[in-house]
Amino acid sequence: MSSPATPVPEPRLSISIVTPSYNQAPFLGAAIASVLGQSYSSLEYVVMDGGSTDGSVEIIRRHAGQLAYWVSERDDGQYDAINKGFARTSGEIMAWLNSDDMYLPGALSVVADIFSAFPEVEWITSTRKVLWNEKGQAVACTPCSGFDRASFFRGANLPGWGTYGGSWIQQESTFWRRSLWERAGGRLDTSVRIAADFELWARFFQHADLYGVSAPLAGFRRHGAQKTAHHLKEYVAEAGEVLRRCGGRPHGRLGTLVRRLLAQAPGLRRCPRLLCRLGVLRPTRVISYAADGRWQIQTEYLF
Repeated sequence: MSSPATPVPEPRLSISIVTPSYNQAPFLGAAIASVLGQSYSSLEYVVMDGGSTDGSVEIIRRHAGQLAYWVSERDDGQYDAINKGFARTSGEIMAWLNSDDMYLPGALSVVADIFSAFPEVEWITSTRKVLWNEKGQAVACTPCSGFDRASFFRGANLPGWGTYGGSWIQQESTFWRRSLWERAGGRLDTSVRIAADFELWARFFQHADLYGVSAPLAGFRRHGAQKTAHHLKEYVAEAGEVLRRCGGRPHGRLGTLVRRLLAQAPGLRRCPRLLCRLGVLRPTRVISYAADGRWQIQTEYLF
């Protein structure tokens, strides 16, 4: 009597990750370990170093056998390095992780499961934002609302702009299909010096809805040498210009204040359909893990 055949596991979606880095030796090793430590079999990982002189190259060399490609050479900045890195990849799912940030354990497996379960979903980001301190300790996990195309173009995802119910799109927790990347131009706009990630989100939104995921995927590290911390005003100014160039119209102070008050008002969310018809609420799609062990898409509402 023959024994039953062993089931052949389904092939996992291939995932391409690029890490750009320049003189980030204190953090680079942890970033690389957070990617390689996922033990994801269909991973294509590229590290693009900008010619560091602080020991970063030695850190990269220690992991070279597990990298699809790496180089240390002068580039034209972070976004140029990311473009060059992605040009050397072929994975079905794409993302980049900056050299001072980290993925959470199991993040790539969650991402693959979601994209496999929902072919209509083209890009995702977490609605649980993790913050690492300089030591690499997780010191905060902040929930946020989902994301909506119309709200994005009204300024709901501009950091520091007085958002009224949304939140910035956490770059390190954002993943997308290569097909979306290619339809949106297949490159980061390097003429946008600081906010090229935001400019990419604007192009993605012109092609597909962004789905939130109610699981933490990655964390943003806060430290003294951080570019974002020192150039936040410039980032917001560039992102605002991106919105205007794309036809967006960020809410002014009055509109922002009204929505803040509405978001805090008790009981308003009990009649979401009415508020949607009035243009006060907008439906957004969030993917969450259900009690039966499957991922499910739910509708939530964003002011």
